[in-house]
Amino acid sequence: MPRKTEPRIRPLPDQLVNQIAAGEVIDRPASVVKELLENALDAGADQVEVTVHGGGRKRIVVQDNGQGMSAEELPLALTRHATSKIHSLEDLEQVASLGFRGEALPSIASVSRFQIISRTADAEHGWRVQADGGRVQPVTPAACEPGSRVQVEDLFYNTPARRKFLRAEKTEFGHIDELVKRLALARPRVHFRLSHNGKVVRNLPPCADEAGRMKRLGSLLGPAFVEQALPVQSDHPELRLHGWVARPAYSRSQADQQFFFVNGRMVRDRLVTHAIRQAYQDVLYHGRHPAYVLFLELDPQWVDVNVHPAKSEVRFREGRQVHDFLFRSLHQALAETRAGAQVDVSRPPAHPSPLPEVSSAVTGPQAENHAPRQPGLQLPQAGNGEIRQTMALYEAVRQSQATERGAESATEQEYPLGFALAQLHGVYILAQNRHGLVLVDMHAAHERITYERMKADHAQARLQQQALLVPVELMLSEAEADLAEQHEATFARAGIRLRRTGPESLRVEAVPALLAQGDPAALVRDMLAELKRHGQTRLAEQQMDELLATMACHGSVRANRQLTLEEMNALLRQMEATERSGQCNHGRPTWTQLDMKALDRLFLRGR
Repeated sequence: MPRKTEPRIRPLPDQLVNQIAAGEVIDRPASVVKELLENALDAGADQVEVTVHGGGRKRIVVQDNGQGMSAEELPLALTRHATSKIHSLEDLEQVASLGFRGEALPSIASVSRFQIISRTADAEHGWRVQADGGRVQPVTPAACEPGSRVQVEDLFYNTPARRKFLRAEKTEFGHIDELVKRLALARPRVHFRLSHNGKVVRNLPPCADEAGRMKRLGSLLGPAFVEQALPVQSDHPELRLHGWVARPAYSRSQADQQFFFVNGRMVRDRLVTHAIRQAYQDVLYHGRHPAYVLFLELDPQWVDVNVHPAKSEVRFREGRQVHDFLFRSLHQALAETRAGAQVDVSRPPAHPSPLPEVSSAVTGPQAENHAPRQPGLQLPQAGNGEIRQTMALYEAVRQSQATERGAESATEQEYPLGFALAQLHGVYILAQNRHGLVLVDMHAAHERITYERMKADHAQARLQQQALLVPVELMLSEAEADLAEQHEATFARAGIRLRRTGPESLRVEAVPALLAQGDPAALVRDMLAELKRHGQTRLAEQQMDELLATMACHGSVRANRQLTLEEMNALLRQMEATERSGQCNHGRPTWTQLDMKALDRLFLRGR
């Protein structure tokens, strides 16, 4: 008789299956806290307390006042793929809850000593279920308040290979603290309390209004973020974006203050990151990272949250529309980073107000009030062509406003950047406003003004194509050629005309007029690489902006150019009216403010 052989394919034991699932979902104590907090929030809790010992290795306790579970539901909660959050494929395609897989609790219970005590609001008492390494014990009665209390002890005690990869206690708790911070940003109406080794680390009461939200924002990200935060509110028929972006001056050395939520879920998405980086493109200093707390809301059917075991990634069904919406919304918000906006109580005027009549001779009452002659300061009469063009534009605006509102005295109109006093070493403008001293880098400021004006002047030229005298032949892979053909409209909007000449070849027949002297082949290859990675590209527009920025830099007033008081004031007024004038084209600040308190501290006044 032939010998019977063991089958090579065998079903895995349930305990091993749970431990494998734990390897995907639970990799450190913070993962446990994430799953438990998401369950608490999905249960409707508005009070959540997290107690941690030993960085989460020894013990994690999460207690909430949610709807709780009955005696019949508790054992099911520790069964894989048992959940109250989805019941059909249709539910899975429009997930609105934070959790939905039904894997978290059995995965955690399989690698720890686990206990749940829970009670529903209408029950006389609660119920307890325990598990040790995945072995579930019978349900027993327990005394507790309505809600749930989950306790996890000795995490990874039965999987030493996983335990040895945990970091130091301080590091592991840092991840837990960061997680609580994210959820506290997303759920302002929930009271969060976090303790470590018996010490309360965070106690965040619920926020009843906008002032409460700003207070929570300051406690989580620091008062400097709140001071530099720009509110964002943008609506589309299918999309809504709200939250805060920090002014470019508050850029960070690392991406440690970037929080993006999709329907309340914290996610990290390449498409989102790409859109935000593009919005900050010409206002952020190289090597720096923007800071933001943003909330995107859309129909759950538009986003697939079931693409990652830890639910940290999503996939948008209309990625191009989402990308364009984010870019436009943030680009417009950052356009309001005008010089002086941070210190002025009122919104900067959309159009410049009348120029003060400050003559180069510095005479008259206005000169006495706003631009006094100081001994030893030379204010030469030398003119400047670029600035005088600006002054001519202002004169026209001033005359039209004078007709509408009558002759309004300049002394009655407050200007955020104040009035020029002098020029320092031909580089900086010193001005006085109601807060104190204003310092302006005149080259950086005029560079931004010139750049924004050139972008407006060349708006039509950016759309114009120029046919190449000798078309450029490109040899690509078939997949790249297919991608170019698929995105033919994208290239056309950027001013590039392509023609497919073979399975692996393209011909570049026309490029934007502004880029006629560039390298069409390199531009198309780079655009294809970005389309493949992000599904979007603005490389052609970026190269045109870089060209205009270079032209603006060379056409701006240089250091050691002597300006009159009239010219300096004209520059200040133009800064107040120009979008993004708080930074030059390279992301450097154009101005800074020293208020009277800061000046008094320098000279120890009042002590």
